Amino acid sequence: MNLKPEVPVENEHVKTQNKIPRILLFSTPVQLSQIELFVNRLDSVESVLPYEYDAFDFCQDATEKRPSENLGQVLFGERIASSPYKFTFNEEEKCKAVCIKSYDPTKAEDKNKLSFLKKGMQLNYQHHWIIDNMPVTWCYDVEDGQKYCNPGFPIGCFVASDGRAKDACIISSEFNKKNTFYLFNHVDITITYHSGKDENWPGARLVTARLEPKSYKHTDMNKLTCEESPMEIPADFTSKLDLIYSYSVKFEENNNIKWASRWDYILESMPHTNIQWFSIMNSLVIVLFLSGMVAMILLRTLHKDIARYNQIDSSEDAQEEFGWKLVHGDVFRPPRKGMLLSVFLGQGTQIFIMTFITLFLACLGFLSPANRGALMTCAVVLWVLLGTPAGYVSARMYKTFRGEKWKTNVLLTALLCPGIVFADFFIMNLILWVKGSSAAIPFGTLVAILAMWFGISVPLTFIGAYFGFKEKVGGEFCSFPIPQIYIGKNFSILPRCILSLPPSRSHQMYYMFGFLFLVFIILLITCSEATVLLCYFHLCAEDYHWWWRSFLTSSFTAVYLFIYAIHYFFSKLQITGTASTILYFGYTMIMVLIFFLFTGTIGFFACFWFVSKIYSVVKVD
Repeated sequence: MNLKPEVPVENEHVKTQNKIPRILLFSTPVQLSQIELFVNRLDSVESVLPYEYDAFDFCQDATEKRPSENLGQVLFGERIASSPYKFTFNEEEKCKAVCIKSYDPTKAEDKNKLSFLKKGMQLNYQHHWIIDNMPVTWCYDVEDGQKYCNPGFPIGCFVASDGRAKDACIISSEFNKKNTFYLFNHVDITITYHSGKDENWPGARLVTARLEPKSYKHTDMNKLTCEESPMEIPADFTSKLDLIYSYSVKFEENNNIKWASRWDYILESMPHTNIQWFSIMNSLVIVLFLSGMVAMILLRTLHKDIARYNQIDSSEDAQEEFGWKLVHGDVFRPPRKGMLLSVFLGQGTQIFIMTFITLFLACLGFLSPANRGALMTCAVVLWVLLGTPAGYVSARMYKTFRGEKWKTNVLLTALLCPGIVFADFFIMNLILWVKGSSAAIPFGTLVAILAMWFGISVPLTFIGAYFGFKEKVGGEFCSFPIPQIYIGKNFSILPRCILSLPPSRSHQMYYMFGFLFLVFIILLITCSEATVLLCYFHLCAEDYHWWWRSFLTSSFTAVYLFIYAIHYFFSKLQITGTASTILYFGYTMIMVLIFFLFTGTIGFFACFWFVSKIYSVVKVD
């Protein structure tokens, strides 16, 4: 029987027997019988430093191939390579040897290799294997009889000197020797396929790939039984040691799993999935309910205020103005530090549009987990191409603030926030370089990122700023009453601000994009409501300094995010080492800055629209 998997070109997860050129497309699969297993980087929840497969002394492929990787894969630190594990479709193998690794305590190189391997077991580093573009999962039972599938499996485990079994050592009572490492040097692989029955394709296609790690103390490569005692590695390396790696593979037919839904077994096996959907729907209903109440109360209150103000103005015995109407002459007075605020708004607009388009495309299925690195690649490319709306919004707001240093405004919009992110990212990358981590970005990729920034994003920012400054003051875009100059009763201009942007100017593996998009909508609603309410209360208290307050009110969410990241670090994570700690908080600061600009921009334009609207319907003498 011929196997007929579909894989993207860049991953090259299969190999033909006759060495003919590959034509691996999702829509036009080729006939194959050889199945090749690819390996990816190893990572750990106790360390932020991922390492390539070759960094550990595992079995290597004699003719190693490294498929080309896209920008997203490089930024995520993925390093995919071929492995010595090769199978023929529908031919089962039982306890087949792969290679042997020998270690001599008298050789410094062997001591270093074994020490690094034991460190990987102690920090619970995980393998990530790939067959036919699918992660090879390790499924095991959890509480309440449910099964959890992890897209990775550990190198091994460690039993502490006090007899306490750590991590995966709890799965077997045989792992009980104190101060001893247990290496998972054998894997039982089960590959499930769809035979093509009742389908429009000939041959068969893979639909799932699972494995179960085992530990066996093989003594002879030519006589493997896979019934030996566990492979023990003492903490003190004093005698020669031989590690023999092996595998078993079997094939199962299952025509109930459709090709289009072959990833679902990973999602359905996660117990927390239903809880997340229940929580998000519960939050969505509450937010919508509260939004309706807040809107009703606010509109009723505003309606009474406006009716009272207009009635007082029309009466002969008009009293002194009070409340938010009293500051109508100052409410649009340009704020202090208007340059910085306009730059933040431009960058926030760029991030907002990028996030929206990326999530929208992900929800449509264009950025599925099967297309590795697509999510990050899409986000980076969109950010580069969205320099035009960033420059446009920043220039318009700065001109509205009556700023005159337009060159400085454009340069800060193009360089300030991206420069901070790149500097932080470069420092983190230096640490990864020093540690030899696979997450270190190659120098050529850094040059390419700089070329995209200065060659595409910066010029587009200048183009957007040109159109922004070219707009006449007092036009439709964000026009305001001039402070301390009273205009007549025909003041009814509704600023369009961000909504006036032309459509042509406006895109660990995460898979629940619908969930993420709903959270995104809830965030928009919450930031807008909170900012508008606080803005209204301050205006009623005759405080007209709302520009920066509207931005900082919602952007304070970033402070909460940072506090939660600190709490999560100490309460949930088990990260050890200075380098890993610096990397964690370094990358956290990048996310906090992005979130600060994103949420602040949402709150600002919500409040901006609200203030412009209420003052446009009040009679001003």
